[in-house]
Amino acid sequence: MSDSDLLQLYSNRILALAADIPHHGRLAAPQATVRKRSPLCGSTVTVDVVAKDGRVAEFAQDVKACALGQAAAAVVGAAVIGRTLPELQAAQNQLRAMLKESGPVPAAPFDGFEVLLPARDYKNRHASILLAIEAVCEAMATATA
Repeated sequence: MSDSDLLQLYSNRILALAADIPHHGRLAAPQATVRKRSPLCGSTVTVDVVAKDGRVAEFAQDVKACALGQAAAAVVGAAVIGRTLPELQAAQNQLRAMLKESGPVPAAPFDGFEVLLPARDYKNRHASILLAIEAVCEAMATATA
């Protein structure tokens, strides 16, 4: 990876998101908790949720990941409250397609994932980027079951 590739991948926007993750921490009484880990890099995200009427009512996340994983968690944290499981699953599928199949940026309110477009070419980073959205989908599936 060249220096210019690194600069593009770790842009100021990605670093700013990584430094300001919404809903960082843990919930005192979650309905569901899911911990996801990327085996390649060791990044982890633990998500707590409380659902009400099929929507995310409370959310917290403990993120120990690279800057890309942190930025993705910031996008999730900014958009997750009030979302249904199908909305979250759509965002997950769209993010995966954006990264792995050169698909479009996920629809609003998850369009903040656009900042991670440069990561398409770095397959070894995809798992870390997907951790937060995968964890919240799994947690909501449990909380709403």
